[in-house]
Amino acid sequence: MLLNKQSEAKTIRKIVFRVLLAAVILLVLAAGAIYVYIQQGLKPVDSANDKPVKVSIPIGSSVGNIAHKFKEAGLIRDEKIFKYYVKFKNASGFRAGEYILNKSMTMDDMITLLESGKASQNFAFQITVPEGQQLSQIAKLIAKNTNYNEQTVMKKLQDKTFINQLRKKYPETLKKDIDNKKIKYPLEGYLYPATYPFDKKDTSLEKIIETMIEPTDEVVRQYSSQISQKKLTVHQFLTMASLIEEEATQKVDRGKISSVFYNRLEKKMPLQTDPTVLYALGAHKSKVFLKDLKVKSPYNTYTNKGLPPGPISNAGTTSLDAAINPEKTDYLYFLAAKDGKVIFTKTLKDHNKVKEKLITNQK
Repeated sequence: MLLNKQSEAKTIRKIVFRVLLAAVILLVLAAGAIYVYIQQGLKPVDSANDKPVKVSIPIGSSVGNIAHKFKEAGLIRDEKIFKYYVKFKNASGFRAGEYILNKSMTMDDMITLLESGKASQNFAFQITVPEGQQLSQIAKLIAKNTNYNEQTVMKKLQDKTFINQLRKKYPETLKKDIDNKKIKYPLEGYLYPATYPFDKKDTSLEKIIETMIEPTDEVVRQYSSQISQKKLTVHQFLTMASLIEEEATQKVDRGKISSVFYNRLEKKMPLQTDPTVLYALGAHKSKVFLKDLKVKSPYNTYTNKGLPPGPISNAGTTSLDAAINPEKTDYLYFLAAKDGKVIFTKTLKDHNKVKEKLITNQK
């Protein structure tokens, strides 16, 4: 009996040893496979191919957005490896622009280029469109960097024939909403903030404008399923993003500001956001007065409930993301302090207390 037990124990030990050995071998093989995969992922896609590949990196692009663009352009093998490598290298401060890269470049080369901001040097001129810019401001930027005057640019931006051509090319983005007679400018909010280099000095005005519409179309396609889930139109999505862009003083506040707007819409409360009043007035003022709040305009969110007829500016990535992913809060009010800090409250009583305190402190 004792011999049988010893034999059985010996057999069990052999089985356990073989299972453990097999497990160790599998772990080693798996680790080896992962190592080889990562090593391959870090290598240039094609060391012998130095054919230039143009990639546009818009303002506010995350590392994930950049990785996606590089993968689509065939410049990297794996998006996740690129993202983790950027994190491992502690790289940051990537700059927007139109970059000329190639498939023989290493990830280190790409990261260095993105940090330096040295985009394509072979351009005749470039136009940088910041976030939160209105169409009239963008028209000035185009005029400043080209031979087209401001009036010509604004006329083209409102040209129905040209707009219809754009609608045929970008049907998922430019929809019938922009035909609303209450809208000030049909393309307001549709020209994406980024740096745009152009190869030819005599680039047509149509080409310049379309180049600024294209990244907006890309963003819309990226968010299309989420826009549908929130039961928004593309136009409403861009309108909400523009309100957030104009109200936000810090990037961290945007998700909360978005929640306030959605909470007020749900309760059928007017949005009461000052930038819409300024847009209605066609003025850039540091302070909105009581008389300004009475301006008769479909854009005035103090006198009209719901979203305004359309965007009041363009919006960057952070605001676009906040428009589709608001934080979950019960806030219905917010107020910006002089130092840029935004204070959120749930009731009008608390909101008025904060306002009174801020006014007292500013005296």
